[in-house]
Amino acid sequence: MRYKAWIWDLGGTLLDNYASSSAAFTGTLESYGRHVAYDDVYRALRVSTDHAVELYGADLPGFRAEYKRAEAKALTHPVLFDGAQEALEGVVARGGFNFLVSHRDRQVLTILQRTGIAGLFTEVVTADSGFPRKPDPTSILHLVEAYGLSDVVAVGDRPIDVKAAVAAGIESIYFNGGRRCPGARWAISSLREIPAIQAAG
Repeated sequence: MRYKAWIWDLGGTLLDNYASSSAAFTGTLESYGRHVAYDDVYRALRVSTDHAVELYGADLPGFRAEYKRAEAKALTHPVLFDGAQEALEGVVARGGFNFLVSHRDRQVLTILQRTGIAGLFTEVVTADSGFPRKPDPTSILHLVEAYGLSDVVAVGDRPIDVKAAVAAGIESIYFNGGRRCPGARWAISSLREIPAIQAAG
């Protein structure tokens, strides 16, 4: 197996959440009397939550907290991307290790339990772990150093995931419709492509 340690992002990578998050975001904006097109919000959230809030809600008192409450409610029934569980299981079956780095709080642990994949991770890093947000590489470097990892790859759906991997000195897989991202070793359109990467020697 080319990579022994896999560091995964959650939202937009393993968790198919952009539709529900965009609906929660636009709904929260509406509660403040502001209308923004769903497609515009979706594109902004694909960059980052900070980017979307800066564009559309930075001047609204308490907006982020209200949005996060609405999003958490929408995520009570989380859905994984096709091939996500199989990709994680494939890593473990080949003797590898899965790690998760998410900007979300400990709600992540509930999501992992509800989707049946919690037991496939060696460690889960959340916002409550206290590390700076990606693209800062500190959370990745923590895992590499704490576990003495080598042959490491990060998987994410946003340029900030790739930037964090590059800054940490590891390779990355960009999961965003097969589009290329500067710095990424691989670009995929489906998690069903992961087994071929796992098998690459």
